[in-house]
Amino acid sequence: MELHESLAAALEAAHPELDAVRAAADEATVYLVGGAVRDLLLGRERADIDLVVVGDAAELAATLGAKSVEHERFATAKVELDGHEVDIATARVESYSYPGALPKVEPAGSIKDDLGRRDFTINAMAVPLRGESVLIDPYGGQTDLAAGLLRVLHPASFVDDPTRALRAARYASRFGFELEEETEALVRQTSLATVSVDRQEADLLRLAAEPEAVAGLGMLAEWGLIELAPNGLELAAKTAELISQPPWNHVEERNRMVLAAAVRPVGREAALVKARPASPSDAVELAQRFHPSELVSARVRGASWLDEYARDWAYVKLEIDGDDLLAAGVPQGQAIGRGLKEALVRKLDGEISGRDQELETALAAARWDGGE
Repeated sequence: MELHESLAAALEAAHPELDAVRAAADEATVYLVGGAVRDLLLGRERADIDLVVVGDAAELAATLGAKSVEHERFATAKVELDGHEVDIATARVESYSYPGALPKVEPAGSIKDDLGRRDFTINAMAVPLRGESVLIDPYGGQTDLAAGLLRVLHPASFVDDPTRALRAARYASRFGFELEEETEALVRQTSLATVSVDRQEADLLRLAAEPEAVAGLGMLAEWGLIELAPNGLELAAKTAELISQPPWNHVEERNRMVLAAAVRPVGREAALVKARPASPSDAVELAQRFHPSELVSARVRGASWLDEYARDWAYVKLEIDGDDLLAAGVPQGQAIGRGLKEALVRKLDGEISGRDQELETALAAARWDGGE
């Protein structure tokens, strides 16, 4: 089967929602680009889609009749089609005023010019949506894809945008690729000093969200781009495993926790590792002083008592509330809180159960030492 025939069939099977784009494009030249083409060639499913228009992206988005968000600086628009998020960008070229600067954007006259601004050859391919589905591959991305190589487009790539070096680890670890020899040499010469901390963190968090995040973080450390905490990779691996299963899989910002485990030395959560709570209520009182990320950090460092806290104790609630105490004649004020706290402590420790015992305990505590 000819390549264009294979591409056409694969494209139709993977993204039937793009029929709406073809119909709306009229005479506009629209291309599937970048990671969407890479994943299409790899046979990988992809949730989001990137399109480039040699023309006006916002006009195409408006023609699609979908809700769009325009980003004038980068000449892009975002639409949703059949539940799929589609980024539509005007073909553009970029220049950098200084290393690490955000790019200055100008419209490009062709798709090849647009592809030339991209990071790696495997992300610098395009397929037209209308006409023959030929692969536009001016930098040999398909060959590198088949060889499992990550290659930059030009020697100044990491100087223009040093965060591309962080992306190199993300792609290399995700696909199990190696860096092409010159690309690896350039990565090792890269400095992130020209990039804001926020931009660095954004790319590191994207890497930390990957299934192979630990491998990617290890690459960055080996290239000299990040400094790991003691046993950082081991702790990151343990964190990733911990938060993938109960009772910790409900914890949010999982990527932030994996990254922190790799690069942040132990902090105040060391107190949780040393602690030996005498009772469930003591455990809850201590644990609630800490952020969930600190609880995860302490758990991977050996605070096994936190499993029971995360599974059971953190969710223990009273059947009564302040209104019940007010109705029983306790005045508004600190006595209400004192009564509810005592009832919760005794419920956690298994000393009482049921609404009646909770109310009796809370009332006794609320009325103690001058309470009404």
